Formats: sequence, C-alpha cells, structure tokens
Amino acid sequence: MLTKKQHELLCFIAERLGEDGISPSFEEMKEALDLKSKSGVHRLIEALVERGFIRRLPNRARALEVLKMPERVDAKRGKAAKRGDVAPLSPPSATQRMPEPANDVIEIPLHGRIAAGVPIEAMEGSQMLPVPAALLGSGEHYALEVSGDSMVEAGILDGDYALIRKTESARDGEIVVALIDGHDATLKYFRREGAMVRLDPANRSYDPQRYRPDQVQVQGRLSGLLRRY
Repeated sequence: MLTKKQHELLCFIAERLGEDGISPSFEEMKEALDLKSKSGVHRLIEALVERGFIRRLPNRARALEVLKMPERVDAKRGKAAKRGDVAPLSPPSATQRMPEPANDVIEIPLHGRIAAGVPIEAMEGSQMLPVPAALLGSGEHYALEVSGDSMVEAGILDGDYALIRKTESARDGEIVVALIDGHDATLKYFRREGAMVRLDPANRSYDPQRYRPDQVQVQGRLSGLLRRY
C-alpha cells in the first residue's frame, strides 16, 4: 500500500512523463508535494523504486520510468480496487514515441562550450557529436560542452556534454540553456521571481543571477548528459 505522498509523487511523475517525456526535477517534485527538502523526495523515490512502481534509467539525467500505477476505482462498474493493488501501465499507442534501442547512435550538432558558472559566449559550431539514441527523447536536440562547476550538485561536471532539447519555454525548476542579453549563455535552474527571472546554480559557492524577462531567452531544456572517461 502506498502512502499519500508516495501516491502523489507517482502520479506527478507519470503526468509529467506523459506531457513531454521528461521526468520532473527534484526541485519540481519537492514543490509539487509541498515538501521542505529534497531529501524527502529522495526517500519517496527510493520507496517507489523498492516497491517496483518506478525505476531509474542509467546514464540519463533525472531519468525515471513509471512501471505501474495504483489501480483505480471502476466507477462505471461499481468495483473498487483494493488499496495497494496495482495494474501495469497500458501499452503505448502508435503515436507515442518509444525510446530508441540503446545501440543506435544519432549525431547531433555540438555548439561549443557553455558556462555552468558565470555566463560565457556559447559558440555555434559545425561539429557533430555521436550520442546513443536512448539518451534522447522526442524533439530536436543539440549538445554543449559544460565549462565550470556551478551545477555540480545537480551532477553536471566540467567537461560533460549537456544534451539539450530545443525549446523557447521552461517551467520553474527546470535546467535550461539561457541566453543573456543576446550573446552570453549559461546552464542554470530557471525560476520566475516576481517580475524578474532568476537563474539558480547548483553549487552553494555561487549566487543566483537575476535578470529582467527581456534579457533572458530560453534556448533549450536539459535532456541528458554524456560523460567521457
């Protein structure tokens, strides 16, 4: 039997995966469940993993897969499922994009370096980066080499390749590529703070950056990471 918070988190993850194929960040999960810290989110996820409701996908940033959902009450037939009963997820429809086989490789544009510290210029380039297709979801992607250490607490290290899904919009708590004043780009958590846009690092040694909305252009959301050893 799931606790109320476990059930709420499972439904939230499933809803977000159904919307865009990307699992929510720990910060988004914390806010959605009105928890005081991310450690509470970690405990809930561990419990859901142990009970077989979700699993982590290896080598992907914040990648979770929902394996099953609590069985719902069938109101039309008047049959209520027992608490704790579970049902497998329905097979995906033909219109849903399924992950590519892990051994398939796709080449995506590699557009220079991006700061995970203070903004630096993100250079356009003609290089291509081979990426396992399983690391990419739907949509158009490009890659940027990470420079700096301000996102280390999110598991993003200097020299990593950030795999970015192109988009011009973002939800609070998502990690985005933000173009500042039309020429400097940075990788940060995106937040709205009153009339301002706040870009948060994931390193306590760095301070948040605040800009007017007209100064910030979202150029993509983090989809995955590629690390070479």
